[in-house]
Amino acid sequence: MNYQRSSQLFAEAEKVIPGGVNSPVRAFKGVGGTPIFVKKAKGAYLYDEDDNRLIDYINSWGPMILGHAYEPVITAITERAKLGTSFGMPTELETKIAELAISMVPGIDKIRFVNSGTEACMSAIRLARGFTKKDKIIKFAGCYHGHSDSFLIQAGSGASTFGIPNSPGVTQGTAKDTLLATYNDLESVKNLFSNNSNEIAAVIIEPVAGNMGCVPPKEGFLEGLKKLCSQNNALLIFDEVMTGFRLAKGGAQELYSIHADIVCFGKVIGGGLPVGAFAARNEIMNYLAPLGPVYQAGTLSGNPLAMAAGLAMLTSLNQDASIFKRLEEKTAYLEKGMREVLTKNNIDFTINRIGSMISVHFDAAPVIDFESAKKGDNQLFKTFFHGLLKEGIYIAPSAYETWFITDALTYEDLDFTIQAINKVSLEMK
Repeated sequence: MNYQRSSQLFAEAEKVIPGGVNSPVRAFKGVGGTPIFVKKAKGAYLYDEDDNRLIDYINSWGPMILGHAYEPVITAITERAKLGTSFGMPTELETKIAELAISMVPGIDKIRFVNSGTEACMSAIRLARGFTKKDKIIKFAGCYHGHSDSFLIQAGSGASTFGIPNSPGVTQGTAKDTLLATYNDLESVKNLFSNNSNEIAAVIIEPVAGNMGCVPPKEGFLEGLKKLCSQNNALLIFDEVMTGFRLAKGGAQELYSIHADIVCFGKVIGGGLPVGAFAARNEIMNYLAPLGPVYQAGTLSGNPLAMAAGLAMLTSLNQDASIFKRLEEKTAYLEKGMREVLTKNNIDFTINRIGSMISVHFDAAPVIDFESAKKGDNQLFKTFFHGLLKEGIYIAPSAYETWFITDALTYEDLDFTIQAINKVSLEMK
């Protein structure tokens, strides 16, 4: 495939945008080469500026669960835009999508809409600290909750030590209030609670990790976290920016039959527009201004275009219970085909999957946390990525990202993908 136009556009973008991109993972630093510039998309396909068609396995990093340019969403945005694009005042749409979201997700009474998953997680942490009147939080190495200062922390000498910032601009003062635990390791969490008695406001976690590849929780792990939080008067925050309205109508909470204290949303809830949200039971949400002392605000929060898109998306997901079954079946079909061709071609690999999230790691050992994810052969992944791109298949340009399956994919698309993986894996040996 020819990517001459994308290369030209990237060179122009580098002159006026840092790194040529507005989000770092788009820059292809993890795989090498030049980013693809998209012209349009429809269904399961991207069309780039060189008029190449690509089968899409990231789907805007999750929101396009029903495919690109999904007609009910496009219609809702178009009709709403004719009435005005922003008011900075309440609209009926906000109440309608709030009522629908609350009806779909277990364990929540109220929800507040913001503009991104980052903003949702940042606000949830502030609310948890205000509600518990404690300062420290626990997060897990390899889980990404946006680029707020509190979350850009890596482990120091061990999971029981204070975090240190891994981005310039994050202060040591911020870092000292963020404690690092190991995903799927309850003992690491117990130790942090023990060493920081009555200081921890909340534990925040991706119930299914999606930023070290797809890493599902071990049996009993989430239940154990809930118990530890209850025992220590801390709140459990589920970052369901990826999993919310994707793994089930009620997200990971429904799938695993466990209720977090606060839940954060993004991606699918906006139907492809910039939307985030956080939700909880009344007791907690009533701590937010204007009812309570915890301040959170946003000029474009509840933007009518975003609310119209989100309402159309959630309505579709709520009305057709078979969507999640179809997504599960298609993703399982892809997994089976990948396993067969990679095994046949003697490639060391591990595939993790839950619902319509899936990732392949080029290492034979199980991937259960960030440390095991980092053991994968990244050079092999680069060959895999560019081989598939050459065949017209677009996967995440990073070995540490999950793939997101869309219902718009056909079984012909999946068969083509499996055949392409077979061809590429022969070249990887």
